[in-house]
Amino acid sequence: MALKVEDLEDETKYRQIFKIPYDDLASFVLDYIRRRTGLMLFFWSVCIVFLCLAITIRINISGYYPFRNIFFHTILGLVVFPVLYIPIHEFLHVVPFYLSGAKRIRIGVDLKQYLFYVSAHRYVSNREQFRFVAWTPFAVTGIISLFLVFTLPGLWKWSLSLFLFVHTTMCAGDFAMLNLYTLHKGKKIYTWDDVDEKIAYFYEEI
Repeated sequence: MALKVEDLEDETKYRQIFKIPYDDLASFVLDYIRRRTGLMLFFWSVCIVFLCLAITIRINISGYYPFRNIFFHTILGLVVFPVLYIPIHEFLHVVPFYLSGAKRIRIGVDLKQYLFYVSAHRYVSNREQFRFVAWTPFAVTGIISLFLVFTLPGLWKWSLSLFLFVHTTMCAGDFAMLNLYTLHKGKKIYTWDDVDEKIAYFYEEI
């Protein structure tokens, strides 16, 4: 049976470990990105691999295409594709949230912190549900982008390899939140959001 917010208020069974206002999300993300774990080693390693892939493709196309065409695809990969993809990335969070049973799902943006986020109002997520939501955009986008990079012709390989790298770095916030669970390995962690008050809560089972 799924837990409700009221269940987590039972202090004999659960203890609040974090209360994070949305205004502080950026600092929270930066803190947990810096925490050294196997998960973050994996994340930064993937970023480096995708960057090296893009550099290799750029070297291989040198001399085969006019500079203006290469520049155009550079802008596509670094700016246009990532910006246009933001709604799709967030939708890839919405789908697993919905499949997990959440109903009141909302997408938000905080331009001051350069953050986009998906929250399910007063829906309690356990570790497995949270991982499902957090991993989906990274995994789905990575697999599809790699397939396209290795199947499409030259300049599209370049722009899409750049997009793959940029999108992976955009997943840093997701990995920071996942890192919280990694650092509390062995504990049963639950989270829920009060979207109206813009506060995220994390509890552990005692």
